[in-house]
Amino acid sequence: MLKTLVLSSLTLLTAGPSEELLRVGMIGLDTSHAINFTKIMRDPAWKEKMLGCRVVAAFPEGSRNIESSVSRVPKYTQSMREMDVEIVNSIDALLRKVDVVMLETNDGRPHLEQALPVLRSGKTLFIDKPVAGTLLDTIAIFELARHYRVPIFSSSALRYGKDVQEVRAGKRGKVIGSNTYSPCPLEPNHPDLFWYGIHGLESLFTIMGSGCQSVTRSTSSGTDVLVGTWEGGRIGTFRGIRDGKYGYGGTVFTTEGISQAGAYDGYEPLVVEIVKFFRSGVSPVPDSETLEIYAFMEAADESKRRGGATVRLSEVMEKARSAAKTKVAQYRGR
Repeated sequence: MLKTLVLSSLTLLTAGPSEELLRVGMIGLDTSHAINFTKIMRDPAWKEKMLGCRVVAAFPEGSRNIESSVSRVPKYTQSMREMDVEIVNSIDALLRKVDVVMLETNDGRPHLEQALPVLRSGKTLFIDKPVAGTLLDTIAIFELARHYRVPIFSSSALRYGKDVQEVRAGKRGKVIGSNTYSPCPLEPNHPDLFWYGIHGLESLFTIMGSGCQSVTRSTSSGTDVLVGTWEGGRIGTFRGIRDGKYGYGGTVFTTEGISQAGAYDGYEPLVVEIVKFFRSGVSPVPDSETLEIYAFMEAADESKRRGGATVRLSEVMEKARSAAKTKVAQYRGR
């Protein structure tokens, strides 16, 4: 009886006023997102909006061969311990201690393998960017999630900037076109844009919506410029920055005027959406839109390989879906 009373008291102390504690598990401690997201969920200033969600356990393994990621794990693991997060030695051990999962590994390549046991467990899953290291694996993750009937959600924090959300809600008129920009350093183990360009592209697709048909890419050592054509002839562009000063932003062209959008407004708005997703089981972003972003990036890489030729998203999506069928079948049988 005493143990029950103690546990009940702990739940009341750590959860919101009207929510029981929802135990969040984290996979991967090689990104500052892991630390920042955990802190936000513990911050008294954000308690009302965290809906009783709290990171209680983490499996630290992340990338095994990206030095910038590998070197962070010991420091970030210690930081999590200092926030009373239990460190476990496997994903299976994590799943026994939590209700929902955040996949935070900075390296997208192991995401499919890391997501599989979570999907099989039936636990709702947030996947930090990139969803995976290839379009093929991204499709496979969404197909397996559908097979196991598990809600998944992935997004950059740039999607939830205040200005971008105003445009998305139609508060500035009907969108005719947009130009966005963000840092775009490359990582040799990932497709060019998956590693960091995804941030500015998330802003672009939040503004423009889905329906992109094709993309053309111009590239140099310090810059990428992608020109996408949407249904109805609307044009959206992205500038990926490697030389000069970094920044996030963009210009939006609507029926009511020209305005700025795309600034980074912190992680808190994204974390609010993640905990809403954990409670509702409904992704705030359609799966089809997320997949379209990754098809856009793959088509942009294909445009680069073809010397800047225009590439249709349907072409790369059809090829990846065909290959994903075999991979999904293999994973279902494991």
